[in-house]
Amino acid sequence: MNEPIANNALFVAEPAQSVGHHVVIVGGGASGLELATQLSEQFRRKGSGSVTLLDRARTHLWKPLLHSVAAGSMDPGEHEVDYLAQAYWHNFRFRFGEMIGLDRANKRVAMAATYDEDNQIITPARSIPYDTLVIAIGSVTNDFGTPGASEFAVPLETVDQAKRFNRRLINACLRAQTQADPIRPGQLHVAIIGAGATGTELAAELYRTTREVVAFNMDRIKPDADIKIILVEAGPRVLPALPEHISSSAMDFLKNLGVDVRTNARVAEVSATGIRLASGESIAAELVVWAAGVKAPDVLREIGGLETNRINQLVVTSDLQTTRDTNVFAMGDCAQCPYPGSDTPVPPRAQAAHQEASHLLKQLQNHIEGKPIRPYRYRDFGSLVTLGKYKTIGNLMGFVDGRSFRVEGFIARFMYRSLYKMHEYAVSGGRRVFFSVLGRSLSRRSEPQVKLH
Repeated sequence: MNEPIANNALFVAEPAQSVGHHVVIVGGGASGLELATQLSEQFRRKGSGSVTLLDRARTHLWKPLLHSVAAGSMDPGEHEVDYLAQAYWHNFRFRFGEMIGLDRANKRVAMAATYDEDNQIITPARSIPYDTLVIAIGSVTNDFGTPGASEFAVPLETVDQAKRFNRRLINACLRAQTQADPIRPGQLHVAIIGAGATGTELAAELYRTTREVVAFNMDRIKPDADIKIILVEAGPRVLPALPEHISSSAMDFLKNLGVDVRTNARVAEVSATGIRLASGESIAAELVVWAAGVKAPDVLREIGGLETNRINQLVVTSDLQTTRDTNVFAMGDCAQCPYPGSDTPVPPRAQAAHQEASHLLKQLQNHIEGKPIRPYRYRDFGSLVTLGKYKTIGNLMGFVDGRSFRVEGFIARFMYRSLYKMHEYAVSGGRRVFFSVLGRSLSRRSEPQVKLH
């Protein structure tokens, strides 16, 4: 939607904010929620502006945790942040709904109406005014138009999708346990398309949780004979973004677990009974997860006349401003940000989103006051991958002459968990993090270690 929307009768036009500079942040993911929380606190101390956060969900969950939700090893309710409560506690406004258009001439964001499961309207279509706009709506699964992928494969973009996969997994086990017929070949097989961090972590996690589920008196299911995890990667190795020695270590570990790893295997079609590879081979699977690629949401394609790339990312300069409007910024997975010294842009990683939020927190005040903005410089501190409770591996960078070195075991696992604690601290502060960790540790002692419903 590129035409003016401020006077469109289909939209309820919210009034402009009366106090100071109004910053609207679209997207409550890792970068958006961190920026909204800390910028509103900054404005409260200085009395210089206000913040409104827009999101189509009501709660936030750190996206790298979605594979654990899907596998059933994590209860999302213990980790979700309620946007309304967060806004109340930290002095910003939250508006529930999805961005569907942008009117740059009148500085307004168009939001779609929202409805409940009974098709009753919750919030009307409306437009939100801004002085400065920050777009941080993340990424969605890119199935590259593979036939059947959108219909039969489950993506892992949202908490609801992760919960849906886990319910289907539990239902498949219950069905196999109670059906009159023998368990058929492929009935309890899971095919994961894409061996990046999400796919690889999910494969290892599922190996453990499926066995824990059937241990609850599902004695008809024989884990080693009936349950199979297949990890399919189009490229030559798993974890292609990490150094080859880490990829090789992860590959050996997955194979030793019993995960069926297929590399150089491009998926040509997904069906209700499994997948078909480009080689012609068919792989039977009751459940298929698509984790093979990402793109920015389709709504960003030329939104408001802004420049986008082939995967819908907003093209930004080194200061995170969009190339055609200095009052519109973008960060996180939905932004194509230059990476000095590299031919590729800043990678879509959690550490990049955190760094960009921290950068804008410092620089938006300069923008508001008409002062120069310092350019953003991405620092790659390496990558960590957790393979369930079994193993955590990765490489760290930037500490010794810019060189990388391998970490694994307790140190790697501690650092992996620390990344999430840093995000929790940025959003909730030290006191809330302490009590939430304490509460989760106590509840896990009295409940099953895996979701059973």
